[in-house]
Amino acid sequence: GQYTHEFDGDELFYVDLGKKETVWRLPMFGEFTSFDPQGALSKIAKAKHTLDIMIKRSNFTPVIN
Repeated sequence: GQYTHEFDGDELFYVDLGKKETVWRLPMFGEFTSFDPQGALSKIAKAKHTLDIMIKRSNFTPVIN
């Protein structure tokens, strides 16, 4: 997965999931504001958990070839 933050179609930053750090598209943005990458990692974990529940509840049966 990936976590990016965009404004008006332009990427401001993304979270490097391997390094668990915020990577600013333009380094000067990081001088004016900050973003805690743990928030992004938490949101991704919650989304994966919710998706798992929805798949289990949807009566999903795989197609057999």
